[in-house]
Amino acid sequence: MRYIRIFDTTLRDGEQSPGASMNVEEKLHVARQLARLNIDVIEAGFPVASPGDFEAVRRVAEEIKGITVAGLARAKDVDIERAAEAVRPAESARIHTFLATSDIHLKYKLRMSREEVLEAAVSAVKKARGFTDDVEFSAEDATRSDRDFLCRVTEEVIKAGATTVNIPDTVGYTIPQEFGELIEYLMNRVPNIDKAVISVHCHNDLGLAVANSLTAILKGAGQVECTVNGIGERAGNAAMEEVVMALKTRPRFFNAETRIVTEEIYKTSRLVSKITGMVVQPNKAVVGANAFAHEAGIHQDGVLKERSTYEIMKPETVGIPQSKLVLGKHSGRHAFKERLKELGYELGEEELNTAFERFKRLCDQKKYIFDEDIETLVSEEVKRVPEVYSLVELKVSSGTSVKPTATVRLKVRDEVVERTEEGDGPVDASYRAIAGITETRSHLERFEIKGITGGTDALGEVMVTLKEGGHTVRGYGSDTDIIVAAAKAYVNALNKLEGRKRKPEKGI
Repeated sequence: MRYIRIFDTTLRDGEQSPGASMNVEEKLHVARQLARLNIDVIEAGFPVASPGDFEAVRRVAEEIKGITVAGLARAKDVDIERAAEAVRPAESARIHTFLATSDIHLKYKLRMSREEVLEAAVSAVKKARGFTDDVEFSAEDATRSDRDFLCRVTEEVIKAGATTVNIPDTVGYTIPQEFGELIEYLMNRVPNIDKAVISVHCHNDLGLAVANSLTAILKGAGQVECTVNGIGERAGNAAMEEVVMALKTRPRFFNAETRIVTEEIYKTSRLVSKITGMVVQPNKAVVGANAFAHEAGIHQDGVLKERSTYEIMKPETVGIPQSKLVLGKHSGRHAFKERLKELGYELGEEELNTAFERFKRLCDQKKYIFDEDIETLVSEEVKRVPEVYSLVELKVSSGTSVKPTATVRLKVRDEVVERTEEGDGPVDASYRAIAGITETRSHLERFEIKGITGGTDALGEVMVTLKEGGHTVRGYGSDTDIIVAAAKAYVNALNKLEGRKRKPEKGI
């Protein structure tokens, strides 16, 4: 199989998304995760753009080992010198210089002739080669350039020492068939094309960035430039996770592979989303919240019987623990029955039919169906899991100059137990006290708060996810006091854990 290099420009082009700027420490945090992902090249920034960008590139070059670190530079001496200085500490340093080659850019932006552009491109590559053997040249707006001129520029920059030549679809203008023909044209017309790696950098203005990138691979491209979650200028770049997983899912079709540790993809996506503030849409391929979620009854039934019926890749492959069966009006009886088993209930046929009918009616009334809704539905059909713990009283003290403290009184079966603990905050202190009383070994996987209505007196709802011994449960609590709601949710989850440890009871 051909080896495809993944050139990640999240820290440079991705950061150019409006509002997505990152400081030095944030860039380092992302760079460390990109290293765990095993990216081939990290484009850490545009050193001449600002002192902060220079420092970020230099720090990434100093710290990140085993991966090529690149700095971007226009085809100007001052840019190239600044980039060279920034990437100098790297184990493997690359200078990435660029110049537009389309007539529209030459006429309106550069005000240069084709000969002047060719001379400047060659000069920039030679200048960069004075600092490093790894030089990349990008022909900006390549897809709107004259093909023969693009071939000439490509040939000359390779002669000058460029080891990678990038063919960018800078404005997201091209379509897959056309882009494939362009790459093929270059491969056939540039005599020294085998002396360099052909790279592609596709923008997503028409939603075709990934499709164009994959088509280029089929035609001989050896490097894809992309970003995590597809962030970047305007509509963004080719999404790294989509390109990588397309190659991994269809290896025989592409006859190509990457060295990416795909199990780190989801974690990387979450980190970039958190740092940039750019939320991943639920239906986003590979890393979206719904990427491995199934609501349709036919799909749920198929997945429960054999995952490959409706999943072309395993969620674990990208670092997601498991797929989700989302219960809603499209869900079927099979999925509903499985969720009941997860909640600790096992109904007889008649009780299941009754509960399922009530569930369907509720789905027409509510957009989201929670486990507590399902438990309420079946409460008349089954024996409830015994309530081992119940919250009797909660007192907390907290403030800017007060160590957060919580005193909790729990009823444990027939005995009331009290405990006081300190914590990082009132919720932490409360949870420490509850954990101490119940002697739980569970791990708090998730903690969510939301207001049911607006206003300062709104009812608050807390959802927690606990995991222990292979069991995962969700607990819910609501109260106008959010600390009390949090305590109720934790106790609710602990009761469910106790129920899971017992064999599910048969329907009556």
